[in-house]
Amino acid sequence: MSEASTLELREQFATPAQQRETASVGMWVFLASEIMMFGGLFLAYTVYRLSHPHAFNIGSSEMTLVIGSVNTAVIICSSFTMALAVYSQGTGHQKRTAVLLLLTMFIGVIFLSLKFTEYFIHYDEHKVPGIWWEHAGPDAGQIQMFYVFYFIMTGLHVIHMSIGLGLLFWTLIRTLLGHFNTEYYTPLEIVGVYWSFVDCIWIFLYAVLYIPGMHLR
Repeated sequence: MSEASTLELREQFATPAQQRETASVGMWVFLASEIMMFGGLFLAYTVYRLSHPHAFNIGSSEMTLVIGSVNTAVIICSSFTMALAVYSQGTGHQKRTAVLLLLTMFIGVIFLSLKFTEYFIHYDEHKVPGIWWEHAGPDAGQIQMFYVFYFIMTGLHVIHMSIGLGLLFWTLIRTLLGHFNTEYYTPLEIVGVYWSFVDCIWIFLYAVLYIPGMHLR
């Protein structure tokens, strides 16, 4: 299959290089909007945390630290396998690329499974604001606000992770069909950038939601 037929150059672009650059810029613009969205949430969380530090530390101490820590290691591994997949495609090893994409997807499913397990634990402990919330003790309202931020921020991350799995499946199919070669694998690179962004967001979530209350455990 020739590079021209693989690339499927759109009529609005003059050269393959221009199309690749436009696709990359488009992804970075999209990620900039995502950073603003998550940045606003992190800012709001910081404001409330500074206003109620003790209550937010109590909420953080009630997080399932083991699951959160394991998930952090899991998601770092997925970034590594995704980077290897992009590198393998660039060096012409399509079968290895397909295996690494499958492995990345498998690791992503592990992450989501652990996250939903953690959600169930919170539900079982009556720590879901608006659905089943119980807390005996002072600062119940402020602790509940911590959980509001927790579910909103991690829930958005779960949505982004699920979208990422769909994109990985799409690139896997295209890899198996031979749509990529060493000269053109821009969609795979772009999906790799998106996946790395989602992974980085989790690192920040882990740092602000799980770590601050460790001294109260």
